[in-house]
Amino acid sequence: MYSANEFKEIYATKNEVNWDVTENVLHIIQDVQKRKDEALIEYTERFDGVTLDSIEVPFERLKEAYVTIDSDLKDALETAYHNIVTYEQTIKRTDSLGTELYQKVHPLNSVGVYVPGGTAPLVSTVLMTAVLAKVAGVKNIVVATPPQKDGVNKAILAACHIAQVNHVYQVGGAQAIAALAYGTETVPKVDKIAGPGNQYVAAAKKLVYGDVGIDSIAGPSEIVVVVDESTNPSWVAYDLLAQAEHDTEARTFLISEHKEMLEKIKEEVNQKWSVQPRAAIIEKSLKNNHYSIVTQSKEETVDIVNLIAGEHVSIQTEDASTYIPLITTAGALFIGHVSPEAIGDYVAGPSHVLPTGGTARFSSGLTVNDFLRTNSIIALSDDSFKAWAPHGMRLAKEEALQAHYDSLASRLEDLT
Repeated sequence: MYSANEFKEIYATKNEVNWDVTENVLHIIQDVQKRKDEALIEYTERFDGVTLDSIEVPFERLKEAYVTIDSDLKDALETAYHNIVTYEQTIKRTDSLGTELYQKVHPLNSVGVYVPGGTAPLVSTVLMTAVLAKVAGVKNIVVATPPQKDGVNKAILAACHIAQVNHVYQVGGAQAIAALAYGTETVPKVDKIAGPGNQYVAAAKKLVYGDVGIDSIAGPSEIVVVVDESTNPSWVAYDLLAQAEHDTEARTFLISEHKEMLEKIKEEVNQKWSVQPRAAIIEKSLKNNHYSIVTQSKEETVDIVNLIAGEHVSIQTEDASTYIPLITTAGALFIGHVSPEAIGDYVAGPSHVLPTGGTARFSSGLTVNDFLRTNSIIALSDDSFKAWAPHGMRLAKEEALQAHYDSLASRLEDLT
């Protein structure tokens, strides 16, 4: 357990570059650029232990998967889809109004979504990414996801059907990112890549950025939980375990002015973690990446929360809503005792693709607007041009750009 000052001294975000990973990923990207489908097939066999008959999943398999999943899962996916669409439609950017100066909004032409499919196939990630692109109006949405021995997870395919994905490719890792960025005989080059992944996927996204757009570079997942005497310690214990089970590098932060509550939650965690199916992962995560912090005031609590700039910030206090204007660096805020991070992961509506590793200081969670681009429109009247041209001419003169000056001056002379 740390005091606020002790925590500040030892805390650092973990965003060091792993040069070994970067070098390996660069080799994979260059190989996919050169050998295309042949490289994808070889890497899938090497890394996933799967020999592909076809890189693309037959389109009819998506509907077949949807029809055959159990009704509870189908209802859950449909509910999540409805909530995501409803939320994203309310925040979607639209054309601005104006006659001379305004802005037009256009959807991207094509988007590639990466969906992790390893020990925890992230079915919800399909909806939390592809649906946003669909609401934006993107015409071509493709998914890349690593196959298992028996192919792509059926629930992932069902979610792709619900999200109206156009193509699904059973390839993962850095090689999938390279294929989406540069194209192969089977996989088309896209305009933007979205979706989380492991360190190899993150490194690949970082390396291809500029040749293609990306949503963000995701690091280990994290949660910050603020509690007080009104908190249910059992609920919070499960919230911490839910974060820790993602990955051994997942980070959890527990903050309170009430040391006794921190102790109660610690006891609950100790009672619950060992019976979880992913107990080995949880144990390592909590041992190496858990921080329990005692603060002396609400102001100090807010200061620590904003310093961490966490992916998920859960405020489970009696006055939870009062934190909303105070916390300015968070991927997403979860306010109150019955708004846990897990509900946001699945069905609340806002995307669970959020900034990690302190990047919430300068970036935001994924939204429909990340799949839109804008054009500024300048359509001046004669009067506006005549009023502004002399000022433009003076600036052109200051910059010693004569043709700029002449472009304005010639028009001004003819109009006056």
